[in-house]
Order: sequence, then structure tokens, then C-alpha cells
Amino acid sequence: MSGDTERQVMMRTSERGAATRGALLNAAKETFITSGFAEAGVTDVVAKAGASVGSLYHHFSGKADLYLTLFEEFQKRQTQRTRQAVQEARAAGETDPMPQFLAAARAYLEGCLAERDLAALFLRGDAPPGFEVIMRDRLRQWARRTAALFEHEDALVVVVTGALAAVVQEVTLSDDPEQARRMAEDALRIIGDIRHS
Repeated sequence: MSGDTERQVMMRTSERGAATRGALLNAAKETFITSGFAEAGVTDVVAKAGASVGSLYHHFSGKADLYLTLFEEFQKRQTQRTRQAVQEARAAGETDPMPQFLAAARAYLEGCLAERDLAALFLRGDAPPGFEVIMRDRLRQWARRTAALFEHEDALVVVVTGALAAVVQEVTLSDDPEQARRMAEDALRIIGDIRHS
């Protein structure tokens, strides 16, 4: 087989593998959202994905790995949203850390509203064993990144990140998306006023 033919075969195989992986993640997301993590079965996921159990175990170590991958990918999108918001605030000439933080917080909350069902999945408590440790670690990482904005204002960082974590939960789990959006805006205004109190 020529080198070009081998590369083409490998590319097609790689594309099929990526498509299968994507289908499995989409099916897992739908299954976890509708049935919950505990009630969802691997067979439900592969049936919805039109895949085999073997292909699931080729790409993931099991149901918990699917859940954690969904979480990691959601967090990557959220990080991208918040970084872009801070960059845009800075590009617009904003140097005060509080408006930068609020821009990032607004972007994070918008992401939670845009991917409401998925964000709620991670907050409901129906998760693989040990997931709460991962969530606490993420909150600590977020607080450290926020601390980089607010030099020598450790107490402020604790207050604003704690307040925003509570807002994220309330907004994400709210039954009314419009009320959740209003709550988010009100909460961001209040958080923004904390520094000047």
C-alpha cells in the first residue's frame, strides 16, 4: 500500500473514531439529562448513539468517564467564554479588576443558561462517586484565577467567588429561564457593589 493510501485510510479511520466518540458523548448527555446518571445504563447510551458497547469501551472507561468528559468539555467551553469576556473588557480599556471579573461572571452565567440542561446535570448531585471533590477543586482553581485579578484583596476574592457560586447554582437550577436571567443581572450588580460598600 502506498504512503498516500495508508494516510487516507488512517484519516478515514480517525474521522470515524471521532464521529463515534462524539455520538457517544451526545447520547450520554441526552441519557444523563433525561434519566440521571445513576439510572442511565451503558446500553442506553450505545443504543442512542447507534454504537456498540465495545466502541464505548474503546473511547471511554465506562459511564463515569462519559460523565466526567462531558463535564471537562463543558468547563473548557466556560473557560473559553470567560477568558474571551475578560480579553474584550481589557481591549475596551477596562483596567479595574471588578468590571473584568463581572464580565467573566456574566459570560459564565450566559454559558450556564445556554447549556442549561447540561449545567444543571452537574449541580444536581446525581454524579459518579468522587465528583464533589472535582467540583470543590474546580472552585478552588477558579478562586485562584480570580485572585490574580484582585491583588492583595483575599477576603474580597472569597466573597465574590462564593457569591457567584451560589448565583450559578440558583440561576442554573431555576425553573424559569427569564427569571434566572434577571436574577443573574441583579446578583452581578450587587456583587459589583460589594467592593464599594
